[in-house]
Amino acid sequence: MTPDPITLELYRHRFSGIAEEMGITLQRTSYSPNIKERLDFSCALFDGSGRLVAQAAHIPAHLGAMPDSVAAALAVFDDWQPGDVVILNDPYFGGSHLPDITLISPVFLDEPAVPVRPATPHFFAASRAHHADVGGMSPGSLPLSSELYQEGIIIPPILLYQAGELLEPVLELILRNVRTPDERRGDLAAQRAAHAVGDRRLRELAARHGIDELLTYAGHLQAYSERLTRAAIRSWPQGSYTFEDPIESVVDGQTTPAPIRVTASVSGETVTFDFSGTCPSIHGSLNAPLSVTRSACYYVVRCLVGEDVPVNAGCFAPVKVEAPPGCLVNARPPAAVAGGNVETSQRITDAVLGALAQALPDRIAAAGQGTMNNCTMGGQNADGSPWTYYETLGGGMGAHPLGDGFSGAHVHMSNTLNTPVEALELAYPLRLTRYHLRRGSGGAGLHRGGNGIVREYEILRPTTATILSERRAIAPWGLAGGEPASPGRNLLIDIDGSEEVLSSKATRRMSPGQRLRIETPGGGGWGRPPP
Repeated sequence: MTPDPITLELYRHRFSGIAEEMGITLQRTSYSPNIKERLDFSCALFDGSGRLVAQAAHIPAHLGAMPDSVAAALAVFDDWQPGDVVILNDPYFGGSHLPDITLISPVFLDEPAVPVRPATPHFFAASRAHHADVGGMSPGSLPLSSELYQEGIIIPPILLYQAGELLEPVLELILRNVRTPDERRGDLAAQRAAHAVGDRRLRELAARHGIDELLTYAGHLQAYSERLTRAAIRSWPQGSYTFEDPIESVVDGQTTPAPIRVTASVSGETVTFDFSGTCPSIHGSLNAPLSVTRSACYYVVRCLVGEDVPVNAGCFAPVKVEAPPGCLVNARPPAAVAGGNVETSQRITDAVLGALAQALPDRIAAAGQGTMNNCTMGGQNADGSPWTYYETLGGGMGAHPLGDGFSGAHVHMSNTLNTPVEALELAYPLRLTRYHLRRGSGGAGLHRGGNGIVREYEILRPTTATILSERRAIAPWGLAGGEPASPGRNLLIDIDGSEEVLSSKATRRMSPGQRLRIETPGGGGWGRPPP
């Protein structure tokens, strides 16, 4: 059957609109500032085989890896019932890192008079949200860990709801292992509410247009995206392009570069990213499971094929990702991975862009800030109740052939917002004393890289603070003769005003009156600076 082009476009927006409405529901019903204010979540729809149909314009680091989560759930469960909800966060079972909790629920568009067992859903609704604490060795669950078990509770694919009934022992087990159980309970309920919206909207579409048409056009959209992606790759210069970009491994306060090496091979209408030559897994939490590596590669290809291509499983079909088992970007348990999803994903993106810049020099930007500048804090309020705070910070975007880079932006794999000053000071025993652009931090060039930011927190209650960042020793690179940007800095400022420069990965116990200042990197410049 040849799809009608107008109907195809309508279904493109119908499906993506459902995912967007799921996201709005999740935001409005969530408890934590990290989800409600920063929008650190993603929603998507999958077909009955677990192939992505549509996603909302949420977080690349979530969405590219979420198909592996759905595949992991389908490998465990084959007899779904209406009202089932599977929960998981295991990085080696379809997850990314432990704070990212994924819920998956089946969508049945009809209810047969005689129940069929095992039952196969028509669609799946899925959401992934970064929960501000899931236990582990430090508040915020992004610790300076050396094995996965130190990072928080590990949840394999299990049922949280069965046929619409909450499995209380499962929820209580999860909540007993986190520092802020009421917040976690509320955010998980918000995710389930988002799934209810997705279920309802798909049922309404089926009632109006028929189940067969929905399923048919979901397939047409996937095929359409695959054709467009293959055509775009076919237009790229054929050949193999290699680039290496190190990440900053910190052991006992000493920084050692850990190389990420990728060869991008463009052949016909497919592209393969081979990470042979990347260093083995390292001591610390920067190791990335293969799902995160795939996610970064998919993101780069998606950026290059054009905005008119619907994002679904078809986009990923012409992309192959290979990495030696046990290396930094294809970690094996029990390697720690808390920083792999947030920091190594950024470096993988930089490396892939650096490789493809050799093939497409007029389309690739210089390196952006290359980090999410993760900041986690936690302690007890004056009444003894626990609190945890998590935030990623924007920085400079790399300059590009058409102009300067943006300043103070969440670059590449993040795509979240900041926590507004008012919301931060209302929710936590913190005061923001500085928040401004870091002038001059962007790399010089014909087009200048964007500037980073300066964000300084004053501590009002005894607090454990952890910083997980990158690009503190190795600056974001420029392109086409553009200069590198300024690397970032982390500072602990004592009550007397004395300053201690912290490494890119650091944990400190802080007292009231002390301040933590994070100066984020700029973006690299593009083109030789004018004389």
